[in-house]
Amino acid sequence: MPQSLKVVRLATAGAHVASLLSLALVSARATATDTPAAPAAPAGATASATAAAAATPATAAAPAPAVASAAAADLPFTHGTAAAGSAKSALCSACHGPNGNSVNPEWPRLAGQSAVYVAEQLRLFRSGVRNNPVMKPLAATLSDQDIDDLAVYYEAQTPVGLEADPSYWKGGEALYLGGDRAHEVPACLACHGPLGRGNPAAGYPALRAQQSVYVVKQLNDYASGARFSSANTTADPDSVMMITIAKRLSPEQIRDVASYVQGMR
Repeated sequence: MPQSLKVVRLATAGAHVASLLSLALVSARATATDTPAAPAAPAGATASATAAAAATPATAAAPAPAVASAAAADLPFTHGTAAAGSAKSALCSACHGPNGNSVNPEWPRLAGQSAVYVAEQLRLFRSGVRNNPVMKPLAATLSDQDIDDLAVYYEAQTPVGLEADPSYWKGGEALYLGGDRAHEVPACLACHGPLGRGNPAAGYPALRAQQSVYVVKQLNDYASGARFSSANTTADPDSVMMITIAKRLSPEQIRDVASYVQGMR
């Protein structure tokens, strides 16, 4: 399969498509939250913004360091280590494969996944917010330290590439790169990156080399609400946006984009 051509297309088209589809992404997020997006600062406002910042009383800016410090304390890298996670991953490997490269298409690949995302999902499983009868009892045995160690370990692993179905990946590529304006579906790359490596700072997961069967199930579960327990569909801040987008996708689009990300390197 011409994966090298796909990577070239992604690298060259990424910035252009992201700018074209920014309005669509804002639309999806706004629809999901019913909260208008904050307007961007107008061009040329830098100087006035700088002057205003200089004139702002020091007390107004005081809370910022505390917020940043609290956010840093929640990062898995603060306390977790890959070495400790490696020792704790033996049970996980039964389903997720050696080094997080699952061979069962129904179970996700964790190799190379964002540590922030892995830690968040394990806590959602532990609390019962994510509705999974296998993961909930397993995650219930994990301490916060265990979760941080496992998350850091799996991010450090290298995902092994898979092949995309040649019948579907081109349609998936079009959706991943360009979205579907007619149905207000933003390009996947706007959140998950041009190479499918996600956005750890925003908490968006990596998709490259993910099992297509698993991706199809998750998109369908987002659309139906089955991914989360009935009372917790908004507990994960990003879930509302994904629920909205997944509901706008046709079964064929879900199949195609899942095939495409499976073949990403």
